[in-house]
Amino acid sequence: MMQPIDKVIFGDNQFFGINHMSQEKAQQLAEKFFDNPSIFNVYRMAFDSGIRAIMLNSNDRAKDICEHFTSNKTDYPEISWYPSIPYPHKYANLISEKGIVPTLNEVLFKNNSALGVLGMITKGSAAVLGKDAIKLMKMLIDIEMKMFKGLNAKVIFLQNIITDLLLGFGVKEIFQEYCYYIEKKYKALPGLITQNMPFLKSKLEEWEIEGVVICSSFNKIGYLMSPDMESYISAVKANDPSKYQLMAMSTLASGAIPSKEAYEFINRQNIQSVVFGASSKKHIDETVSLIDI
Repeated sequence: MMQPIDKVIFGDNQFFGINHMSQEKAQQLAEKFFDNPSIFNVYRMAFDSGIRAIMLNSNDRAKDICEHFTSNKTDYPEISWYPSIPYPHKYANLISEKGIVPTLNEVLFKNNSALGVLGMITKGSAAVLGKDAIKLMKMLIDIEMKMFKGLNAKVIFLQNIITDLLLGFGVKEIFQEYCYYIEKKYKALPGLITQNMPFLKSKLEEWEIEGVVICSSFNKIGYLMSPDMESYISAVKANDPSKYQLMAMSTLASGAIPSKEAYEFINRQNIQSVVFGASSKKHIDETVSLIDI
């Protein structure tokens, strides 16, 4: 039996100028959360509203957020963390600016502590020189997770751009090794974010990989749900939560669905968790009150 995940999780898209429906709204959010104190203030609102779980992408500002929570643990007791790794834009920008080899050198060996650098270099050299994708994957996980040290990571998610790329190639071994490594080293549940939940779930079942949290868009208009709404409904209805816990994101379809209408739909589904982002106390309180899964 899997450890139950939190029913309501606070996401972070709103802090980093992300809105899939409106570039104007995205720009407004980016300006609103230009500095860290404004971000910390919203986290305080979420905590005061009863939220005890946070999903955070490992982007450039995540380190400051993690340091804030590790430095103020007495103010935020019992927070469960749901890291989402890696943050693809970070690596894409580095490769574009410096090239692949310099990027590998910077990511693998820069800013490692004196105590850990020798192990990183030894492990990294073997991975790069031997073209061992599994070792390289484990090393990158360790690098991404360094910022979350000292925080209670309940589920560690692989970002959808990586999940779906590997899924497209049908790389069973990497999924197996990822899940095993997360469970063994970090004592957390492995999580996979995807834009095609029915296909991912069917492949995990085929490969007999269980105990996974699957996060995907799920809403009543089929927004960002591939291949179609009907496939999602069927997969969700038939799911066994003891094998796969399902987490819904984009439940409001970037604002296209009113909150009450959106969560009336979600509450009728076999969904174990909802992750949402909000930037005001009113919106946070309203969402928490509406989610009843």
